Amino acid sequence: MSEFSEKDCAYMARALRLAERGRLTAHPNPVVGCVLVNNDEIVGEGWHERTGEAHAEVNALQSAGKKARGATAYVTLEPCAHHGKTPPCTDALIDAGIGKLIAAMVDPNSQVAGSGFKRLVQAGIDVRQGLMQDVATNLNCGFLKRVTKGRPYVRLKIACSIDGAIAMASGESQWITGPEARSDVQRLRARSGAILTGIGTVLADDPSLNVRDKQITSRSRQPLRVVLDSGLRMPQSARMLSLPGATLICCVGKRASGDFGSSNTEVMSFPDVDGRVNVDTVLEELANRSVNEVLVEAGPKLLGNMLDRSLVDELVIYQAPHIMGNQTRGFVETPGWTSLTDRRELQFVDVRRIGRDTRMTATLKSPD
Repeated sequence: MSEFSEKDCAYMARALRLAERGRLTAHPNPVVGCVLVNNDEIVGEGWHERTGEAHAEVNALQSAGKKARGATAYVTLEPCAHHGKTPPCTDALIDAGIGKLIAAMVDPNSQVAGSGFKRLVQAGIDVRQGLMQDVATNLNCGFLKRVTKGRPYVRLKIACSIDGAIAMASGESQWITGPEARSDVQRLRARSGAILTGIGTVLADDPSLNVRDKQITSRSRQPLRVVLDSGLRMPQSARMLSLPGATLICCVGKRASGDFGSSNTEVMSFPDVDGRVNVDTVLEELANRSVNEVLVEAGPKLLGNMLDRSLVDELVIYQAPHIMGNQTRGFVETPGWTSLTDRRELQFVDVRRIGRDTRMTATLKSPD
């Protein structure tokens, strides 16, 4: 028999929905929600709205006021017990006199990692954890991977026809998917700490790789644009270099930085693998810069290379309902995959219509 009731699940579900509200503004912190319940009544709610500002627990306590005394706090992540940009949430919960705390999961960050729960228990508060943990883990997949693995969560974005084409052989590709799908991509970009592409895509398409939806940009920052450019062929006239937000150009060897005419453009040298930028080290550098999630919008060579090297956590495929034929370019190139045993199996976690297109979200299936 579960130690959690149906009401516990309902309150935690509400806290998880609140946490989602910080998706575009809390980066690089985790998104967290909190619900305070007293005598079966929600008396306070809060979420982590913006980095550097009050955490979810403090916002919920402010909402509840004196009604927080004796209440049960439902939080999606273990409360912090250390001083950062804000005081410890554990102190605020203790001072408010809550009687019980139910958390979805422990915070694996070395600065927390159970110390928040321990501090609350020492203060006489009943602490339980593990309610809806899988949902909470997925909610902060990027943050959790960065603090436990030293890597950001890598998501590939692909827009293709139903027969897997991303362009005609001539390079013509605008537009394969509809406006609703392209608008949906704006939210993928906004939730990402960085957008990664290759120099081939830059030279062929001159992409912006920015968030253009004004409703989204009013609440979020521009993600870091990252270009893998081993030979430093980035043109000074590239569109992205003149846009708001920063660009990191990743090359190999000792190369001049070039005059890109902008203080928001950085050139950094990385080790190489067969003459190409070592993507592993780029991802490690992005984690060091507190990037939780990376969105890859690139050509078939880079996508294939990342899949081949098991650097991908998730694929988001927008599939348009048309057939483009065989005079086309496929979305991935994997010359080393020559038999069925080389294939990568996917586990679909979400499939839905976006306008006239289908959006499929999948993770790579672990081998048995």
